[in-house]
Formats: sequence, structure tokens, C-alpha cells
Amino acid sequence: MPDRKLKRKLGLFPASNIVVANIIGAGIFTTSGLLMAELKSPLLMLLLWIAGGCIALCGAISYSELGAAMPASGGEYLFLSRLYHPLIGFLSGWVSLTVGFSAPIAASAIGFSEYFSRAIPLFDSFLSQKLLSIAVIILFTAIHFRGVEFGTKVQNYLTILKVMLIVGLITAGFLAGNGEMGNLTGGSAPDADFVGWKTIGLSLMWIMFAYSGWNASTYIGSEIKNPSRNLPGSLIIGTGLVILLYLGLNILFVYAIPPVEMEGVISVGGLAMNNLFGPSADVVFSLLISFALFSSLSAFIIIGPRVYYSMAEDGLFFKSVARIHPRFGVPSTAILLQSVIAIILTLSGTFEQILTYMGFSLGIFPLLSVIGVIKIRMAGTGKLRLPGYPFIQLIFVAVGVFILVLALLERPLESSIAIITVMAGIPVYFLFWKSNRNSQ
Repeated sequence: MPDRKLKRKLGLFPASNIVVANIIGAGIFTTSGLLMAELKSPLLMLLLWIAGGCIALCGAISYSELGAAMPASGGEYLFLSRLYHPLIGFLSGWVSLTVGFSAPIAASAIGFSEYFSRAIPLFDSFLSQKLLSIAVIILFTAIHFRGVEFGTKVQNYLTILKVMLIVGLITAGFLAGNGEMGNLTGGSAPDADFVGWKTIGLSLMWIMFAYSGWNASTYIGSEIKNPSRNLPGSLIIGTGLVILLYLGLNILFVYAIPPVEMEGVISVGGLAMNNLFGPSADVVFSLLISFALFSSLSAFIIIGPRVYYSMAEDGLFFKSVARIHPRFGVPSTAILLQSVIAIILTLSGTFEQILTYMGFSLGIFPLLSVIGVIKIRMAGTGKLRLPGYPFIQLIFVAVGVFILVLALLERPLESSIAIITVMAGIPVYFLFWKSNRNSQ
């Protein structure tokens, strides 16, 4: 079993840090410009960021109950395998491998190169940005290859610096920046017709990508000390903190940038600093934000391999992926495999395509997991009962279905590719299941 090999070394602080680091990544620093291009309304955009935070908190509360009941590594893979069937769990792990962690790593790396090249135009070519993105993935793969204790120390420092940067941006922007609160009432909201609702659905899906990571500590449950207390605590504390930071940062973006100027801009933080303080601030803060993205990329590299490791331990993936490095005590093959996939994704798509593909794929299995809370409550097998049941779970599921349906209608190509990715895992599961059965 995974728990015999992965040691419980992480307390509440590093576990919460991993949640914060996973959530605060490329999404908050890159999607607001894309959202404004779709929504045209700053007020509507801010309302959707608040709604997305509430949805993420509903998910974190639900996963707290699941994590307390099943305090091992694997996240949705573990939950769905035990709640429903190993096939369902495998498909979530399959999505984690192909999309759930590798794609956010690619998105964070691309976000880094966007901001870095904004600050240093020497790297503003397509090739330079791709090479920068790949170099960052390789660097942090090497860091986390050296062990979870060393990796989480680096992670803690990066997360603290990132939170300090965001608080500094918000404070300096409102106290000394040259902005305009009148921007809040600028623009024009989408029409309240079916086309408008499709736009809102797609926008919420992008926002939920920016909040993805609210479930992060459930993926490393086997390495968290006192998981019945620290695992739920890390999910709720981490998610709650990020909601406040996201709201403050988005209000700052709107304060700094007129809606028309914000539309379609990926490096929206750099543009905000340019408007608030001038071109020199744009350079400085673009560099700071680019390095702040290291924290989320680093956290994804920690978490993802634990899912593939758990799958291999259960005989549902290549046995070599379950290999623990004899010196560093990490799932070394899984870490390297994830790095290769992330590099391929970095080379293969635009940021917006990766964002939509990711958002749809990642929206499916948390719905089934949250329904599982109702299942363990009815069976009486839960170990933690948090307030809000079953309304929190029903809200999460209803909104999640709404987002997926409207996003499919708005972006059928990327959404269909995401569905095909999930379905492709079915024959792969039966191949590993058959092979594992024959070897017994």
C-alpha cells in the first residue's frame, strides 16, 4: 500500500501552502484579460470571480470530509475508486496524467514566459518563449526529484513570497497608483439570451481553472501528519485565503485598466502596473509575477506524480511508475513522466486552447467526488461532518453541470477533445486490468 512507502512528514502549514500555491498560479495573472474580452463588463467579471470562489469553497468543504474518511494519496483517483469503481478512479487518474497536472504545469510555464518576455523583450519571440517554458519545467522537475522535504522547503518560500507580492501589489496599487474606480461601471454586459449564458458558462470554467487546486492536499494525504485535522484545515484555510487575494487583485486590475484596454491581454498584471506606476514598474512587476508563477508550477510537480504512483501501486499503470527513488524517497519515474507530458503540451497549443481543454477536463470528476460525500453520509462511514450538508454539495454539483454544458456549447472543439481524452482511458484501463490479473 502507498502508506507503507510514503512517510507522513507534512504538517498544517506546508499542506496549506501547497493548497495556496496550487490555486494561485497562471490563472489569476492571465485570465482576467481573456474574461474581459468575452464578458465586456468589469462588474460581471468580479461577480463571477466571487461566484467561482464560493464554488471552490463548497468543493474544499466537501473534500475535507472525503479526505478525513480516506487519508491516503491520490485525490479523486482514490476517492472515486473506493466510492464507485476502480474504472472511474482510473479515468480521473488518467485525466490527471494527461490534463490535470501536466497541462497546468504547461500553462504556468507559458504564463512565466509571457511575463518574462514582457519585461525583457529580448525573449519576445515564439521560440524564446517556448524554450524558457521548457527550461522552467526541467528546473523544477530536478528540484522535486531530490525529495519531498527539500521540495516543500522550496515550495514554502516560493508561496510566502508570492502571497507577499500579491498583498504588496494590492496595497501599493490602491494607496499610490494612478487608477480610476469609474472603470468598474465601464463596458457592457453580455445580452441575457442563450448566447450570453454560454459566454458566462465558458467564463466561469476559466475562473474555476484559476481556482483549481482547492483540493490539492488530498493528493498527498499519505504524507500529511494527523490527516483528520490537518487535511481539512489545509483545504479550507488555503481556499479561503485565496478567495480574498483574488478578489482584491481583480478589483485592482479593473481600477488600473479601462475595460477596452484589458480585453485579450494575457500579461494583465504587467499592464496594470504600467498604468498605475509607469513603464519601469511594468518591467519590475512583470519580472516578479513571472517568478511568482514558479510557486504554482512547483506545487503541481509535487502533487501529480503521487496520483500516477497510486495508480501503479494498484496495478493500473506501468509498474515502473510506482518506483520510489532509493535515496530521495520520491516517485521518480512518475515525476519524469509528468515532465515529458508537460513539455509536449507546452509545445503543442496556445494558452487559451490549453485553458479551455483543461477547464472542461478538470470539471468532470470533482462532481462525482462531491456526490460521494452524500454517499458516505448515507452509509455512515464518514469521520468528519461539516456544516452545510447537503446544500453545499448540491450547489457545487448543479453549478458544475451548468458550466460544463454551456462550455461545451460555446467551445465544442476543445470540450470534445477533453471528452475524447477521458474516453480514451477506458481501453487503457482494461489493458492494465487484464495484465494485472494475468500476472497474479
